[in-house]
Amino acid sequence: MKSRGFATSLFRALLAYFAFCGAVAFCAFCAAQTRAAQPKAPDTMAARVKACAICHGQQGEGTHNDYFPRLAGKPAGYLAEQIRNFREGRRNYPPMNDLVAYLSDDYLDEIAVYYSKLRPPRAPFAPFESSVSASATPSRLARGRMLAQKGDAEKGIPACIACHHQTLAGMQPSIPGLLGLSADYIRAQLGAWRSGARRAASPDCMQAISARLSDEDISATAYWLSMQPYNPDLAPAPAGSVQLPLQCGSAPH
Repeated sequence: MKSRGFATSLFRALLAYFAFCGAVAFCAFCAAQTRAAQPKAPDTMAARVKACAICHGQQGEGTHNDYFPRLAGKPAGYLAEQIRNFREGRRNYPPMNDLVAYLSDDYLDEIAVYYSKLRPPRAPFAPFESSVSASATPSRLARGRMLAQKGDAEKGIPACIACHHQTLAGMQPSIPGLLGLSADYIRAQLGAWRSGARRAASPDCMQAISARLSDEDISATAYWLSMQPYNPDLAPAPAGSVQLPLQCGSAPH
């Protein structure tokens, strides 16, 4: 009787074991079939920067949110430097700081080159444009135009075009274009430089210039720049096209 009971128990144990193995094999087969049926995500830069597109647009054109700027068409050197500034804390915006915290220099350079080659049209800023129309008085626009095109020698403020080129499309490899941006974004960045919230490599020329701008100067410049026509096919000028009026660590001579 004992032998028969032992054999029965052994048989049941083996039966349970084989049933378990069969279930595991069946689950593995189903999982493999599911994986095979799922399309493989494309390994392209466009697919890799989907997280960027949420804020900056599918082609880096910017969005309706005035504080998420255009990336497309800006010099690759400038874009790469800004991403590094977020990674290393010289620019502070927690979603960006977290997103790029562990990205390598090589990967940052790839992202920058990708966006620098895109040429989408300007994103619409309908809410922004209506508010600018109400605030951009003729006197403000005249002051903004003067600062952008001639500067203010008495205050030691060089013209925007002295660094960002006559076309305001920027200059290779690291000076950005100033067109196709909202007034609120431009105003926020000038204010951040003036307060030290945004920093660049020393000597920080933009901090030095912004410190000489009054609140009214910042608003006037932002309004005038934001209202200028934007041509997405206008590329940054070649390196050395203009002689910079002051030393700038992020754009060495």
